[in-house]
Amino acid sequence: MPSWIGPWEIAIVLIIALLIFGPKKLPDLGSSLGRSITGFKKGLKESSDEVKAALKEDVTATEVKAETTTAAETTVKAETTDQS
Repeated sequence: MPSWIGPWEIAIVLIIALLIFGPKKLPDLGSSLGRSITGFKKGLKESSDEVKAALKEDVTATEVKAETTTAAETTVKAETTDQS
């Protein structure tokens, strides 16, 4: 049995929805469903942007820490060489 929905299944669902909600309420339901999907996609995009920003911040902090560590190691080596 295939896992996709064919045209007959879609027609049956639409007929049942029409019988349950009526022709006046069905357009309102469709528009509210569309707004919900749009809001969901917007939320996903915002959370994706936040994750990318956090990762970029983390990489920047790691690079700064590495540069600071390298500079400190260079200073310690220079001081050790001068003392010898």
